[in-house]
Amino acid sequence: MTEDLGGAVAPTGFDVPVEPLRRAAHYTGEPGSIAEARSFAAHFLDRLRTEWCAGIGPRCGEALLLVVSELVTNADRHSNGPYILELEGTDSAVSVCVYDSSAAVPRRFPRDPVRVGRHGLEIVHALAAEVTVERVPVGKRVRAVVRLDGD
Repeated sequence: MTEDLGGAVAPTGFDVPVEPLRRAAHYTGEPGSIAEARSFAAHFLDRLRTEWCAGIGPRCGEALLLVVSELVTNADRHSNGPYILELEGTDSAVSVCVYDSSAAVPRRFPRDPVRVGRHGLEIVHALAAEVTVERVPVGKRVRAVVRLDGD
């Protein structure tokens, strides 16, 4: 972005790329960790609204919190150790990454409305624009991208 100053053009500084907002938290798996992760994500959304002037509607915010809950719950239940929640966002999307110590890749079961439980990845895939799983040296990383422009 530039500004015209009577024939002279001066940069205003708004044309410089801005780094995404990034935050990470470590959880031990103790009781209350999942609720803490949701709270952490809610505070992250508030910071996006403030620092990025992101227009995050209630449905997008709720979708993000549900994705965080599902991914952290899976890490809590299926790994033998601590896990890390990493959030990175702009005004258009938030990337949710959960690292845990289990190398076992999560399974997405076929849709089955009568099945009790094991709907976590099904929910994540329904809410996220992109879901990836990769093994890392200490276990795995599950990443879901939630778009914020859907309300």
